[in-house]
Amino acid sequence: MNPWPAGMPHPRNDVLRSRMDTGRDPICWVNTNENRATICEHDSQMSPFMRRRLPPLSTLPSFEATARLLSFSRAADELGVTHGAVSRAVRNLEDQLGVRLMIRATRSVRLTPAGVSFAAEVADALERLAVAASTAAGRSSSIVNVSTIDSFAARWLMPRLPRFRRAHSGIDVRVSMSERLADFVNDGIDLAIRCGGGRYPGMTSELLMTEDHFPVCSPKLLQGRRPLRSPADLLRHTLLHDVFTVDWAVWLQSAGIEHVHSQRGPTFLSSDHAIQAAVRGEGVILGRSALIADELASGRLVRPFEFKLPASFAYYAVYPARALKRASVKAFRDWLIAEARTEAKRGRVTSAPATAAAAGRSVPGRAGQGAARAVRRRG
Repeated sequence: MNPWPAGMPHPRNDVLRSRMDTGRDPICWVNTNENRATICEHDSQMSPFMRRRLPPLSTLPSFEATARLLSFSRAADELGVTHGAVSRAVRNLEDQLGVRLMIRATRSVRLTPAGVSFAAEVADALERLAVAASTAAGRSSSIVNVSTIDSFAARWLMPRLPRFRRAHSGIDVRVSMSERLADFVNDGIDLAIRCGGGRYPGMTSELLMTEDHFPVCSPKLLQGRRPLRSPADLLRHTLLHDVFTVDWAVWLQSAGIEHVHSQRGPTFLSSDHAIQAAVRGEGVILGRSALIADELASGRLVRPFEFKLPASFAYYAVYPARALKRASVKAFRDWLIAEARTEAKRGRVTSAPATAAAAGRSVPGRAGQGAARAVRRRG
């Protein structure tokens, strides 16, 4: 027999509501007219989750978004609701838990120690729910969604993916290329490949390879009337540019080369297009070792001189720690690191240390308070 909803008068005046010794509803109903007591068995039939007294589940997305973004307004924009709705949801959650999760200031929000811990757990729980929903809806867990910049995808990742597919025919790798922020939850990204400093708050990052910058050109520019034999000879050749942060001005200054106009020559919005122009012999490009490894190995591009400039950035595999719980994501991550090491053994790039754990790191950071999801692509 189900109890009458708490707080509502029972239509029969002869029914008394008395609380059982457990201190919990549902309760014992005593029917005085029929002089018998019927114990409601509803409590014993409740799910383990209800016995644990879950917080209001509808409040969790608002809390997770606010904790991650450290802003009620930005959380409201992301969720498509009002600022007040998000604020009330978080306040309701705090009231239900009986603990303060956030410290509110005029234009900022920060998490309490309890809020930091709870935010990480909530983000993980919501992610697991999303995976479970995908499975229930028939979407395969063997799909791995990878995001990276277009130049790295075109020049390094895509040419090597057939080897992964041959080794893991049951895993479908889908590569997303964009310059916008990558969202590991809303965009369904499992792993990202980034060119940066390695600190991605709330994420695990593992070094794949470092990078050097040096001029490269077609072999035919080493011959002819104006052969390219020393850095000073660049004065008589076309300089090709892309939009990467390290440009000819930086390299020429580091090499101690003067009287070469660093800004002359065409600029390409795509590193891939600039490399192709160099292959055709249209000029000299400041090459990035990770992106031109195949061209150097095949002889389509050559290094006219030895001086190189070590990059301040490197390539990292970036992912939420929970992502490796999926066998397909772990298989791709392991292959990615192994592939980078293979390139290093061939002398084509400088790879991560032999032990992945030595290269990887989990950085909580400020956004780790809300299980950071977005990482900007560079390059």
